[in-house]
Amino acid sequence: MRKLYLIVMILSLALVGCSGQKSEEVVHTVENEPTKTPEQEKEEPTATPEAEPTPSATPSVVTDDAAILGMAEDILSNMTLEEKIGQMFMVNLELLDNSEGKYYEHKKFTKEMKKSLEKYPIGGVTFFARNIATRPQTTKLIEKLQENSKVPLFISVDEEGGDVARIANNDNMRTTKFPSMEEVGKLEDKEYAYNMGSTIASEIKELGFNLDFAPVADVKTNILNTEIGNRSFGDDPNLVSDMVTKVVEGIQDQGVSATLKHFPGHGDVSKDSHEGAVNVDNDVNRLRKVEFKPFEAGIRAGVDLIMVSHISISRVTESTEPASLSALVMKEMLRTEMGFEGVIITDAMNMKAITDFYDSGQAAVKAIKAGVDIVLMPDELDKAYEAVLEAVEEGKIKESRIDESVKRILELKIRRGLILSDTDLIPTAKER
Repeated sequence: MRKLYLIVMILSLALVGCSGQKSEEVVHTVENEPTKTPEQEKEEPTATPEAEPTPSATPSVVTDDAAILGMAEDILSNMTLEEKIGQMFMVNLELLDNSEGKYYEHKKFTKEMKKSLEKYPIGGVTFFARNIATRPQTTKLIEKLQENSKVPLFISVDEEGGDVARIANNDNMRTTKFPSMEEVGKLEDKEYAYNMGSTIASEIKELGFNLDFAPVADVKTNILNTEIGNRSFGDDPNLVSDMVTKVVEGIQDQGVSATLKHFPGHGDVSKDSHEGAVNVDNDVNRLRKVEFKPFEAGIRAGVDLIMVSHISISRVTESTEPASLSALVMKEMLRTEMGFEGVIITDAMNMKAITDFYDSGQAAVKAIKAGVDIVLMPDELDKAYEAVLEAVEEGKIKESRIDESVKRILELKIRRGLILSDTDLIPTAKER
């Protein structure tokens, strides 16, 4: 497979060389030049033309599907088990350096973060408002994180617009502020939704972010729902679908990954899963008619990631187990029924709907067994990482299951330009 994308790159360079335009000819007059005798003309040595330098490949974003797959497989084959497991975790900065406590407002790269990245080669970092002070500070922190990671990181943020906008709601960041998604939904303006997504993505990309935890695809049908509230586009699944489609397109047209949240739908709840267990008492027919529609629309639009929530849907799964730990939800519903081929990420695993019932290791192992690709913000990174590593070593999770998720993650990182065509993650023939 690696040969295929190398051939594609070489052919591209050849075409560039063939299409070069002639330079303007310089006309020399011979009016004042001394006349040479025939003997002088014979004796004068002929100048040897200098060989033109061979053009080197310019690092570029790989767009060919076969080349992306080939690169991902080659990178995967050169990774250790520890590195592969690391790719399946996305954490907040305080998990990389908890020397000052779980919620210390880290705004600088620290020695502890460097040590953690060496020990736990994670796949991504998510920022909160507490980590964002100014544009130069944010950019520098992101650059240091990337410099100290072997595999380029997903750098994510919740930038939905409205109240949940970690960057725009800080005046120092000088980015565009948008109204709540409830207000955007009332406009029923698809072009506005697209432009909003595009603007948000272009502005956060300038700072170094490459993944946005947006848009919210929940249909708010419960007026007592305070967790989602005005973050939803509305109570009409068709309207929400239209808005979600355009926001996804706007974000991803700028080269930033969009994330639909919170599957299987967090709009018909009256409790907050940050504070404990939440169950949605809807059957599968109701879910298909209402909750699933915006997610299906987002999948058709090519969304990169879907975030699975910690609510339970007991009438469907016959269990109070959170959706984020349910194989029925992820494998049967998202993958098989809805045909989603992108990356599945959990909601934050430090929420009480998880921590009240599972420790960090148990939750991470169950989520990965159920089909999750990325575990977001385990309460304790060390315990979660070590538990997954132990589960693979003991045969409780097959390494092929890990490979399946990591290949999907790598493919997305290549497609979005985090990993470029000249990556040193693939060994050369001499190094093999």
